[in-house]
This record gives sequence, C-alpha cells and structure tokens, in this order.
Amino acid sequence: MTSLAHGKSASAGLNSSKTWTALGRAVKVTLNHTHFSDLAKEVQPPDKGILSRTLFNDDRLKVVLFGFAQGEELSEHTASMPAVLHFLQGEARLTLGDDTVEAGPGTWVHMPTGLRHSIQAQTPVVLLLMLLK
Repeated sequence: MTSLAHGKSASAGLNSSKTWTALGRAVKVTLNHTHFSDLAKEVQPPDKGILSRTLFNDDRLKVVLFGFAQGEELSEHTASMPAVLHFLQGEARLTLGDDTVEAGPGTWVHMPTGLRHSIQAQTPVVLLLMLLK
C-alpha cells in the first residue's frame, strides 16, 4: 500500500501500473516504484505558516514535503527516528545539536535518532523530510 497526498492511497498489482492525481499532478505508482517528476513543484510555500504533505508512507519509510513561509520556524525538537532533510528551494538556518548551519537548495542532512534540531526559514522554503523507520 502506497500513501499519496491528500490521504489518497493506491495499491498496484504485480506488473500493473496506475496513475493517480495528487496535488494536481499525475503520480505514477507501480508495485516497484512511486514517481514524482519534480518534487519542488509538489508544494507551494504558503504566505504564512508551514504546510506539509505526506508523499509516501510504508512500514520502512515516510516521506513528507514541507513548505515554509519566510520567517517561519519549526522550534527545537528531537528526531524520533533516523531522518534525512533535503532542501529543495529557499534559504534556512538549521540548528543541529549545538551546531548552526545555513541551508539552501541541495543541502542534505542525515540526523540520527535523538538529535535536537530546528529550522528557521529565511526565505520561502521547500524541504523534503525522509523518516527512516
């Protein structure tokens, strides 16, 4: 079972392929893969607040795409499981434990379980979060 945005889910049979519409775009789901042709276009950062969309969720991986408005902050918290952050658009200040780094398009971070972290969007940001279950 593969979960798509807006709570839609799809299951594909052996050697079958289905195309679903998620977030206004076609998403191909097969037994072997889920395909998004341009992740940065799957979420538009809001004018205010933080928007999140679950793109994939199974027993080993959860993938969430975030859109942060400029100036928004995800306050410090700890990773409940290993996670990967991949910044797709925008600029942010990222706190990882006792370190603070600047993040921009292409920034990639692996976080072990228990790492304290926070994110402050300096500009509108699109961020891919991968939770490794």
